[in-house]
Amino acid sequence: MSTQQWAVKASETILARCDELAGLTSMEHGIERDYLSPQMAQAYRLVAGWMRQGGMSTHIDQAGNLVGRLEGREPGLPALVLGSHLDSVPDAGKYDGILGVITAVSVATHLHDTGISDTLPFAIEVLGFGDEEGARFGATLLGSYAFGGGWRDEWLDRRDAHGVTMRQAFRDFGLDPDDVHEAARKREDYIGYLEFHIEQGPILEQRDRALSSVTSIAAASRYMVTVKGRSCHIATPYDLRHDALTAAAQIIEAVDAISQEEGTRANVGEISALPGGVNVIAGEATFSLDVRAADNALRDKVFERIWQAADTIAADRRVSVTHTRIHTADAVRCDPTLRGCIEQGIEQAEGKEAFGLVSYPGHDGMAVANLLPIAMLYVRCKGGISHSPLESVRADDVAYGADAFEHAVLNVAQTIHDGSIAMPSHEREEVLA
Repeated sequence: MSTQQWAVKASETILARCDELAGLTSMEHGIERDYLSPQMAQAYRLVAGWMRQGGMSTHIDQAGNLVGRLEGREPGLPALVLGSHLDSVPDAGKYDGILGVITAVSVATHLHDTGISDTLPFAIEVLGFGDEEGARFGATLLGSYAFGGGWRDEWLDRRDAHGVTMRQAFRDFGLDPDDVHEAARKREDYIGYLEFHIEQGPILEQRDRALSSVTSIAAASRYMVTVKGRSCHIATPYDLRHDALTAAAQIIEAVDAISQEEGTRANVGEISALPGGVNVIAGEATFSLDVRAADNALRDKVFERIWQAADTIAADRRVSVTHTRIHTADAVRCDPTLRGCIEQGIEQAEGKEAFGLVSYPGHDGMAVANLLPIAMLYVRCKGGISHSPLESVRADDVAYGADAFEHAVLNVAQTIHDGSIAMPSHEREEVLA
């Protein structure tokens, strides 16, 4: 059976398994699977069973990530990681994160069943990260930050919507929160990280292509913006008003215009106004602001323009504006050699020239990049819709993706043979970091 024939058959299994995982949810009508939840424990048991069928040993690490390991030509070799996440947002689709984990399981299984894994100069570890979305505790990339050595102990004191601390959730899941730092991996034990993911955007569909590589994961910063004016009756003449909500609306409109002019992505996802009376002019308005850009400099330039516009609007409206940063992440550039392995894999699978896209959504690779070189493969997503029950992929695209992803793994092995990627060692650690 050729790899293309295998991939077509594998795509049926991959999509069926995504359907099965969709049933492990805390929502009555919809998909929600949170970090350290009973539904995640069920998902781990199911996926671990598939991993073991594919010749992998399995365990759950100290941070609550699922790990499947397939040895290479000899036991104990450094590993190439194939990973994504198994948690979801509330009312999610079936494929964000999950498709990447299940495709990685299928690729590792095929390499085992064909005996190819016995020839590889590295082991394969399939990672199902327990938290990427941050839906339960409000902090994102928890599983991959723990893997990459970026865990923060203050996260353990966060509470979910039911008042359960993360520390208690660890214990309920059968883990010791005091051991979480032991999930941090050592650089010399790994080759790099490859992630398979739906695009979460419309570019591949617009170009009528199934696959692309990712050039970089965008820089992102999030703020809470507060506009303060003065509450008063609707009868107040306009020239005497200090209307916080109208000023906020103008600032939001400026955000949209500036982001479009600069070629970035921006969103205001929530807004509130006080005191909230239908006949009372708002004395305070608060809104969230999320900006994504291809690089750090462009992100920072856009925020500089936004704050200048906000100050001008505030002066005109006789209000004040303050902003508090609640999250920031610098852009992560994908490793050129690993990206080349993925692009060669795309060309081997599709027979078309590969190209790369900037990823505006964040991914586990952002946190893993603190430790390892990373690269990503994107697969087409219908309408670019994600984080929604309408999330959809085509079976033929998944087949192309599985074929390309397996080729990418084999291409990594070939680059090691050619000397383009050096095997990690304690002596080379400083050079490779």
